[in-house]
Amino acid sequence: MTKPRPLDGITVVSLEHAIAAPFCTRQLADLGARVIKVERPGVGDFARAYDTRVNGEASHFVWTNRSKESLTLDLKNPDAMAVLNELLAGADVLVQNLAPGAAARMGLSFDALHAKNPQLIVCDISGYGEDGPYRDKKAYDLLIQSEAGFLSITGTPDTPSKAGNSIADIAAGMYAFTSIQSALLLRAKTGEGSHIDVSMLESLGEWMQYPMYYAFEGQTPPPRTGASHASIYPYGPFPAGDGGFVMLGLQNEREWKAFCDVTLQDPALATDPRFDANAKRNANRAELKALIDERFAKLTTAQVEARLDEAKIANARMNDMAGLWAHPQLQARGRWTEVGSPAGTIPALLPPGRNKAFDYRMDAVPAVGEHSAAILRELGRSDAQIEALKASQAI
Repeated sequence: MTKPRPLDGITVVSLEHAIAAPFCTRQLADLGARVIKVERPGVGDFARAYDTRVNGEASHFVWTNRSKESLTLDLKNPDAMAVLNELLAGADVLVQNLAPGAAARMGLSFDALHAKNPQLIVCDISGYGEDGPYRDKKAYDLLIQSEAGFLSITGTPDTPSKAGNSIADIAAGMYAFTSIQSALLLRAKTGEGSHIDVSMLESLGEWMQYPMYYAFEGQTPPPRTGASHASIYPYGPFPAGDGGFVMLGLQNEREWKAFCDVTLQDPALATDPRFDANAKRNANRAELKALIDERFAKLTTAQVEARLDEAKIANARMNDMAGLWAHPQLQARGRWTEVGSPAGTIPALLPPGRNKAFDYRMDAVPAVGEHSAAILRELGRSDAQIEALKASQAI
């Protein structure tokens, strides 16, 4: 028997595409919510066509859309809008990340929906929020990384670099996820649904608070330092003599002394006036890097790691994707499972946060419109009516 999940019995309708909203609603589905994903007839969510890396399916799509039901609706068709309105009458949550203003123009603003279903929680996800001078600007992940200043502190001194995954989308999706859970808790107290307005800029802006404060009142912002930390040193990748790299990080003076004594086997270096405080090590990082590189050049990667472990200095290997797929810690903790998809069974990581009270929902990634007929039957449509909706291209 399946243990009860936190969001069992909660129905979420999502007008979603790309990453931010689908990532949010997948978290809700993981916790047991029923997520009905509304897609365009025929093509579906355009993220389905980003690539074909997972046995013909798109990598972004299979990541963010498991455990959902796919319902195709052409929302320009009145018959399709009637179906959507019926669904929303019995739903708990609406999530949407359509183009700016599109949902409101279709009569799906919070005010309009609240009048019909006061318990409905409406979460709008956009680039810049529902008001302000940037309200109507289109926003994609890279553009928000740029607007939020992320590119200014990421990369090398010569080349600003974007993050390797969609961090602005992920940030917005996670704040939407937590906001919806908060709204469900609030509704249990008040009986009223809430309006949630999540912007990608504000979400990534929250994650930029350390560099913002570092540059407080016009001070010099953190420099772009590649894979090294901008203000703590040594903290970053260092080459070993066999061509491998070791990532290490020091946090305090106790660790600095242990690093010198055990890892570098040079106790006198700990009190060198150029390096006897983090601010000095950071200011003189080129000289210190040369010293560390010289010592590590005589050691293999494994020997460097062994010395770091002996000194209790935090360290890691610089894994690639193959290394992460095969990571022994993920294997040992049983973090892998399998889910279905239109391309067959595929591996999937369990959600972070192992919980002994329940098992996460790990159902299949849906094909476009896979659940349309079943959902329409739930709403009382006959087979003949469903065929008529198909004929009119409403679904």
